[in-house]
Amino acid sequence: MQGCEIPEYNPPTEEIAELLKHSRTIAVVGISKKPERDSYKVAKYLKEHGYKIIPVNPRYDEVLGEKCYPDLKSIPEKIDIVDIFRKPDAIPPIVDEAIEVGAKAVWMQLGLAHNEAAEKARKARLQVVMSKCIKIEHGKLFSKDQ
Repeated sequence: MQGCEIPEYNPPTEEIAELLKHSRTIAVVGISKKPERDSYKVAKYLKEHGYKIIPVNPRYDEVLGEKCYPDLKSIPEKIDIVDIFRKPDAIPPIVDEAIEVGAKAVWMQLGLAHNEAAEKARKARLQVVMSKCIKIEHGKLFSKDQ
């Protein structure tokens, strides 16, 4: 994938576990309505595991029974994690918005990393996870089956 980077830093497993344990609201940026897409599957999983998901995609009015917003600034409530499913070149403006709305963390899905945007987010005191799937991490850390 063009423009994709290798993460320079990711938090240790314990920090990721704490983030997932203490977060309740996750904005899923770039969510699709198509059940076969990863963004849809991940959001559905998070919703089924007790998180409030907020779909973010200007093309939809709702996804998974939740009101869909065109961008983070349109969301009227506090966001804990901004989960990003967008191409690497779209990441910096999303991170800027996450900082602006006071999100606690930015999570770039598996295969996504943007070190410059990540550094900016960390300087603004946001936690940053790059190139990891939130569904896989949650399953590894909290699944009773494993």
